[in-house]
Amino acid sequence: MATVRDRLSAPGPHVSVEFMPPRDDAEEAVLWDAIRRLEPLRPSFVSVTYGAGGSHRDRTVRVTGRIATQTTLLPVAHLTAVGHTVAELRQIIGSYAAVGVRNILALRGDPPGDPLGTWSTHPGGLTYAAELVALTRSLGDFCVGVAAFPEMHPRSTDPTTDLRNYAAKVSAGAEFAITQMLFSAADWVSLRDRSVAAGVDVPLLPGIMPITSLGRLRRITELSGQAMPVELAERLRAVEGDPAGGRAVGIEHAVDMCRALLDEGAPGLHFYTFNRSRATLEVLGALGLTPAVLRR
Repeated sequence: MATVRDRLSAPGPHVSVEFMPPRDDAEEAVLWDAIRRLEPLRPSFVSVTYGAGGSHRDRTVRVTGRIATQTTLLPVAHLTAVGHTVAELRQIIGSYAAVGVRNILALRGDPPGDPLGTWSTHPGGLTYAAELVALTRSLGDFCVGVAAFPEMHPRSTDPTTDLRNYAAKVSAGAEFAITQMLFSAADWVSLRDRSVAAGVDVPLLPGIMPITSLGRLRRITELSGQAMPVELAERLRAVEGDPAGGRAVGIEHAVDMCRALLDEGAPGLHFYTFNRSRATLEVLGALGLTPAVLRR
């Protein structure tokens, strides 16, 4: 199977998309509709998130394996350390390998039930994402990616420590990184430049999602620990109560940011889809990055 490393080594720009694990059959149907609509984009890869603490694990493994065997897409399986022993993590990694998945996004993960709650190491488990990277690489020929944080991880004490933690993940064997959801191209440029200066030079994919309402923006910044982007907040506040207006603002902001990212040399764009295709297709269409069949 191809690896994300292989795909990102080819000329870009690259497009990748992220899906969430379905909780039931109805959600799985919605997911597969989005997959089929986005498959003609020929994305470099698609990632499937992992429920907090491994919730819906069996369905997630099955769906990821089905993507590997029944579509033309290259799946990347998310894996979190939180709530698992090392033995359980070994078993999950083996389950992914058994269904043909060799690309893993290794994450420490948020506490289940409350993303802002106290994080604690599971007895017999791992404490840091770098340890999960090393474990995954030790179990076979896996290509491993990690998360990166343009401002810093909300649990980090300072930017220097946060960058050191990112470097540790790459030193452990990570070959690419995907950022937390971005609000500006300048944040990505700053992280890239600081990373390269620190000797961390793996493909760094910016995370993109159009923000279509002020309420959603507030919730995202609350969970991520990022500063509220003032200009975007003001534009969304001006159309509060108007869903169509909020959508137009969100799409325009995403398109402008993506153009700036590509101009700055971003290797690609990673879209958080929430199992929907429309917004991603609109942004890529405005950028001229969709195949002709999808622009009809």
